[in-house]
Amino acid sequence: MYFSEAFTQSERDVLSRFFTDLDGPVFALVNLPEVVKGALFARYSRSPKSLRRLFLDEFASQPESGIGAIAEAIPGQDPAVRTKRAEELYERVFDDYGDDSVAQLGGAHLACEQASNILTKVLEWGRLAAYLEQSTRYIVYDQRLGDRYRYQVPVELEGSSLRSEYVSTMDWLFDTYARLVRELIPHYESQFKDIPGGVDRVVRASIRARACDTARGLLPASTLSNLGIFGTGQAYEMMLLRMRAHPLGEVRGYADLMLPELRKVIPSFMRRVDLPERGVRWSTYFKSTALHMQEKAAALGAEPANRPEVVLVDWDRDAEAKVAAAALYAYTDLPDDQLLDIVRKMPAEERAMLLRTYVGERGNRRHKPGRGMERIDYRFDVLSDFGSFRDLQRHRMLTIEWQRLGTRHGYVTPADILSTGRDGLWSEAMDRMAALHRKLDEALGPDVAQFAVPFAYRLRYVLQLNAREAFHMLELRSSPQGHPDYRRVCLEMHRLIKEQAGHTQIADAMTFINRDAVDLARLEAERRTAARRQARPAGSS
Repeated sequence: MYFSEAFTQSERDVLSRFFTDLDGPVFALVNLPEVVKGALFARYSRSPKSLRRLFLDEFASQPESGIGAIAEAIPGQDPAVRTKRAEELYERVFDDYGDDSVAQLGGAHLACEQASNILTKVLEWGRLAAYLEQSTRYIVYDQRLGDRYRYQVPVELEGSSLRSEYVSTMDWLFDTYARLVRELIPHYESQFKDIPGGVDRVVRASIRARACDTARGLLPASTLSNLGIFGTGQAYEMMLLRMRAHPLGEVRGYADLMLPELRKVIPSFMRRVDLPERGVRWSTYFKSTALHMQEKAAALGAEPANRPEVVLVDWDRDAEAKVAAAALYAYTDLPDDQLLDIVRKMPAEERAMLLRTYVGERGNRRHKPGRGMERIDYRFDVLSDFGSFRDLQRHRMLTIEWQRLGTRHGYVTPADILSTGRDGLWSEAMDRMAALHRKLDEALGPDVAQFAVPFAYRLRYVLQLNAREAFHMLELRSSPQGHPDYRRVCLEMHRLIKEQAGHTQIADAMTFINRDAVDLARLEAERRTAARRQARPAGSS
């Protein structure tokens, strides 16, 4: 089911010191400084290589990384012996205190490879972990793993007459994607040939990113991705409990791969996951509740209304007064409700001045006002392409719920596909995948059918966020280097906060919202990266 990468014996000798498994798609990182783990995961997100191959090619082989010295300093004692001793200490602490919060204080770095884009959303569901996923704008998905393009064949298809049709259709789709990217790159090179400085390495990187951005709508949800995770024992436990209750075999099977790897590094934190009266019972509760809710939802019998892409469905009519009162709270000794009464009686201009003072002089988008902005929420219903959802779903310090991926809401066609005359090819791809989706739905159900849905198809989801998180997400995702599809969603959210909710003071304080039209989104960011690279001292990595 999973491609197993070949390593020489000397490579395996190096890798065995730092990775808990050398053959499977899931493994933990051990014996490495935290900064090296972070750097490795950061590079991972922009590389088509596996983490272990990347480690060998770009880290272990560099003398300045210090990896060789670390390897030589690792004692010869079996790591399992050291872990067992640590476990004995943990058991004593846990028995003495019996507090689940102990599991918040130990964590692990885990590499999750060859995961479909359905599985990655499940892995990234939890708030209390850090995730770094392979980017579709820096990697062209035209390379194969073994004899197949990088897509998942659902386990539910084994033994099905649809399996061969699924594989041949996916191969055709990836062929089409690769051909389109190859066509778009010279098209953009000719379009931007007069850019100041010419088409140099930085411009070519930006052009490649734009070509990938334009073509990514063809990639299906079955597309494989690599994901680096850092989480606490408690975060991993909850992740596995949800995964073991999931309707898809890929997700449940991946949980079975993750659990033994995590037990190699944080075994005590994982001890309850498969205990019948603890984790199994918990997962059963998740599964049972989901099934009953599916029955209730099916009984509604309603059809979705025709709606705009972004709808502000709920907001607080008294938001700016509440934020002003919350802003004052830490600076007084007055109770919350008394402060709100005082602020409500203020003249409008005085209240506006109070809010401006609280926001302060922001030097950049990272200068955000304090927790007073968390006093109020906005709830948006969004119907965007799945590709945009993938980017916005990364913002986990908010409430996000999404519906099952399908084809009923139609798809988006990028403007550059229309302008280059490739809309016929695009429509053909969408129609072929919709036909495959229908067959999978009829034979195996809507959950399995999701694997056939391209990123260009629309997905409905709800975003509920407080004003402070709105500062972060809307300013970041409206920046010029962002993908135009999610930029459009975030700019519309900002407009609705200002115009529909009438929260002008809050909206105007988001001074780093960027509405400028951008031709080559990644250019300035790539130039800044190149400048930092040139400024490094000679010999530094």
